[in-house]
Amino acid sequence: MPSAERHAWVAVANLGTGWEADLMVLRLEVENIPARARGNDLVGIFGPGFQGASPRGYFVEVPVPYAARARAVMARPVELPDDVGEPEL
Repeated sequence: MPSAERHAWVAVANLGTGWEADLMVLRLEVENIPARARGNDLVGIFGPGFQGASPRGYFVEVPVPYAARARAVMARPVELPDDVGEPEL
């Protein structure tokens, strides 16, 4: 596996909210792909901890050698385990 620290990072997705970007980062990390989420709105009314919708979106970045594999993972539909059911009311 290539070292993430030796390569430039490239954006592989632009998502509308911070929580969507965080979920995508976790999905990639489960596949052993180093990933990070970066928002464009680091100052101003939203602030760096804001997780809602952003007019500029949030980027998911991976090291260049992982980009093709990351895009392939993101293109696959999410499959839930069989034991996940409807919540009881």
